[in-house]
Amino acid sequence: MKKVAVIMGSKSDLPVMESCTKTLDEFGVPYDVKVLSAHRTIDEVITFCEKAEEEYDVIIAAAGYAAHLGGVIAAKTTLPVIGVPLDASPLKGIDSLLSIVQMPGGIPVATVTIGKAGAKNAAVLAVEIMAIKYPELKEKLKNYREEMRRKILEG
Repeated sequence: MKKVAVIMGSKSDLPVMESCTKTLDEFGVPYDVKVLSAHRTIDEVITFCEKAEEEYDVIIAAAGYAAHLGGVIAAKTTLPVIGVPLDASPLKGIDSLLSIVQMPGGIPVATVTIGKAGAKNAAVLAVEIMAIKYPELKEKLKNYREEMRRKILEG
């Protein structure tokens, strides 16, 4: 099984993205965490993108403010990219959400909600994408949803 790349624009994003990595751990999906910035380390982002398809099935890109990280990555690879907008600015993540979701036609970035819930949903979406290729993940997803259902019904 290939891995998921969990990329974030700053080390300060790690506490929010723990929701993502913990969820990937729950599903037994391998991943790498990298700190790369679309604006401050663009050469490293490009180098990562050029080699990404060798190691990864899905890329999760989390960023705040202008949040161009996911879009830049999506422009340089054909792998699915999931953008996680982060609440890092006075606009409480709305700026990030709009930056990620407003991609031009033909270069999509799947976008989840702002913050920790979005980080968790990005991981689940990555698992759903990978379940197309890895049937064992499909079964884990069914069990995951049944467990959520059970918890709600039990109160």
